Order: sequence, then C-alpha cells, then structure tokens
Amino acid sequence: MCEHERKYCPRCNAGFECKVGSILICQCTAVNLSQEDRDYISARYADCLCSNCLKEMKAEHHQQLFKDQLHRISTLHFAKRDREG
Repeated sequence: MCEHERKYCPRCNAGFECKVGSILICQCTAVNLSQEDRDYISARYADCLCSNCLKEMKAEHHQQLFKDQLHRISTLHFAKRDREG
C-alpha cells in the first residue's frame, strides 16, 4: 500500500495530504483543470498546491485570459478607429 505524503502548499502554506500513489482520491482531483490551466500553474509553482489554491489559480488564469482578450479587442478597435479617423 502506498503511503501518502504530508505536504504544505507553496502558495498559502496550508497543510494537505498528497495521494500521488492513489491519485484518483487525491484532493487535487476535485479541481477540474485544463491543460492550459496546468501549464499556467506549473509555470509558477513546481510542487503540488492545495485544492483551494488550485481553484484560485484557475480563476486567476481565466481572469488573465479575459484581460488579454479585452486588450486585443481594444487594440484592434482603436487601430481601426485611427485608420478611419
């Protein structure tokens, strides 16, 4: 039987049990992450995060995507207005 590892979240320092040996029952599986979400998080943290921080990082990633999209739209809008004006 695999032993579970006691870890501390590198983002908030909360303690949690990492169940990498039983990944299907690990606390991290409660958070549905896309590959883009995983890439965003792993670019910032090298180790496991608690489920609360995973949820917060997912929301942060989606907020950043939204801001980036708004920026692209506004840039296109103002560029078009400048060309027409």
